[in-house]
Amino acid sequence: MTAPIRVLICDDQVLIRTGLATIIDAQPDLEVAAECEDGRTAVDLVGQLRPDVVVMDIRMPVLDGIAATRLLAGAGVPSPVKVLVVTTFNLDEYVYEALRAGASGFLLKDAPPAQLLHGIRTVAAGAALLDPDVTRQLVGRYAARIRPTEDNEPDVPLTPRELEVLRLIADGLSNNEIATALVISRETVKTFVSRILTKLGLRDRVQAVVYAYRQGLVS
Repeated sequence: MTAPIRVLICDDQVLIRTGLATIIDAQPDLEVAAECEDGRTAVDLVGQLRPDVVVMDIRMPVLDGIAATRLLAGAGVPSPVKVLVVTTFNLDEYVYEALRAGASGFLLKDAPPAQLLHGIRTVAAGAALLDPDVTRQLVGRYAARIRPTEDNEPDVPLTPRELEVLRLIADGLSNNEIATALVISRETVKTFVSRILTKLGLRDRVQAVVYAYRQGLVS
């Protein structure tokens, strides 16, 4: 049998933690490794338990979710852990900062249980979790603030076709949707995505979205 996906739950609200733990532990392929109420404890527990995924709130005492995510999955972390941010929509600016800090994706706290479980499995498998509609509002809302102020075209080491694919990724399209839009095969899209991530030194699609907005490639 395949070992279950081990999940660390980090949220300062007891009812939220209990609800998440109940949903997760009811699944045969998932198990709760531990629960905690602040980011500092989450960082310590990850070092001890090495869970597969951390379900992370943002606003917490001692150490917030953004700072904790940076310590767990940020640039230069030797053994990064997958972080799934779960938050309320009115914290969208914080979610953007969490994605910059290295989170693999995010969900809203009012998401149905099935979506939470799908998110945990998706992130654990090494994929990014991005909801297209929320992503456009989330990152797009702060595009003017994070975009370079220069009028010059950004120096991006991608071919025109790769730039086209990157812009579609930033718009929240899946590989299948990109393939349909560009009239190419899904396998070709996967090749383009891999090349883009490699050339730009990015880990996943989440970082690709952030990169595209920071470089002013989308609006």
